[in-house]
Amino acid sequence: MKPRLRFAPSPTGYLHIGGARTALWNWLFARRMGGTFVLRIEDTDQERSTPESLQAILDGLKWLGIDWDEGPGKDGPFPPYFQMKKLARYHQVADLLIAQGKAYRDYTTEEESTQMRRDFAAKQGLGEKDDLRKAGFKYSSPWRDKTEKLDKPHVVRFRMQPKGEKIGFEDLIHGRLEKPDDDLDDFVLLRTDRIPLYNFGCVIDDYDMQISHVGRGQEHINSTYSQIAVYQALGWTPPVFAHFPLIMGSNNEKLSKRKHPEADVMAHKRAGILPHALLNFVVRLGWSHGDDELFTLEKLIELFDLAHVGKTNGVWNPEKLLSVNQHWIKNGDPKELACRLLPYLQDAGVTNAADDDRLITAVKAFSTRAKTLVEMAQSIKPYYAHGVTLDAAAVAKHLDAAGKDMLKVTKAKLLALTEWQAAVIDPIVEVIATETGAKKGAIAQPLRVAVTGGTTSPGIGDTLALLGREETMHRIDAVLGS
Repeated sequence: MKPRLRFAPSPTGYLHIGGARTALWNWLFARRMGGTFVLRIEDTDQERSTPESLQAILDGLKWLGIDWDEGPGKDGPFPPYFQMKKLARYHQVADLLIAQGKAYRDYTTEEESTQMRRDFAAKQGLGEKDDLRKAGFKYSSPWRDKTEKLDKPHVVRFRMQPKGEKIGFEDLIHGRLEKPDDDLDDFVLLRTDRIPLYNFGCVIDDYDMQISHVGRGQEHINSTYSQIAVYQALGWTPPVFAHFPLIMGSNNEKLSKRKHPEADVMAHKRAGILPHALLNFVVRLGWSHGDDELFTLEKLIELFDLAHVGKTNGVWNPEKLLSVNQHWIKNGDPKELACRLLPYLQDAGVTNAADDDRLITAVKAFSTRAKTLVEMAQSIKPYYAHGVTLDAAAVAKHLDAAGKDMLKVTKAKLLALTEWQAAVIDPIVEVIATETGAKKGAIAQPLRVAVTGGTTSPGIGDTLALLGREETMHRIDAVLGS
């Protein structure tokens, strides 16, 4: 049977970089093994779940190129893919567990539960901020062994039946993980509003959707023990688990939405990072293949294996991300880069750029000079303007009387050209140098300053071809005063 993997975010905010890595690793494994990747939306937090957050997650995945085989917009054989559309199924399983004596209705009020904790704390001499669990507190409901069904609010709790044994599972990354079964409380399956908690809903969903491998963050390890208990109670075979290491910020704290702006996937799009560059960087925050750092998507699919994910937490390195991005800008397909660059030019105020050969020429000229698409857009922006602002120091150095005389000679040569292409323009500097005996720099730099305003630009041929004949002559004439 081919593997089935899933990514199950809660739509309570933007797509977190940790969630993106979880989705990526599951997606890569599914693609490598010819399996299925499922997107499931765990929207049971009704206070915080919003349509805007759902759209932000979908947009983030689509931008990264992580597509799904089943999920929102792609119904498969095991719908629904939203938990709030599946409440009847959770209720059915809860009723089954109650009927079998493996769960019970707990009518204990919140005030009564709070009083239990206070009584325990007082007996142990503990304060409000002390961890009662570490002190040995275990919830004990007076309704545990009662079967009556009352018309009053209640939760449904799982009835733990410890046998003095270990409960655990084999993890692809951490190996055997287990704990004493009497460490587990009678945990809640359904809240008073009949909405399932995570440890119940995800078990049913993973079983119903025939998920074979569950890859998720290591913060879920403790929850997995409770889930294993539910699997055992229902007689279901658990999936294979792989709990991923954390992603840490440069301050050595877990990357969080509150403290780390870089946790937002789409913030990197706004900063001009290529989606594949972000994937390439993120995939290595906990996984490696020798000393290799740069991978095409095809190579990642060929090489990635959940079993090769390490235990060590990944550390965010913004300089490394920029380096990876610069590599893929330099080595990317110019046509694709031009298409991606266009919105950044528009954001920079360029209204006359189009996804055409001219823009592709610009991308080729600047792809070796930019670390981000934002930076590239700023570099290309002056080439779409009418006229240019001249740098005073560059003018003083290169556009003195001698420089302007050389610029006049160059203008005459340019006017004589019947074609306006880099390959035709470039030899002009060599021709003038031969005819006049002047150094090439004395020819090229006055021209470069006149048309770009400064002393650095791509090659003369690329620069003038990008500006076009009309704009080039306009800028030269502005300097010469003609």
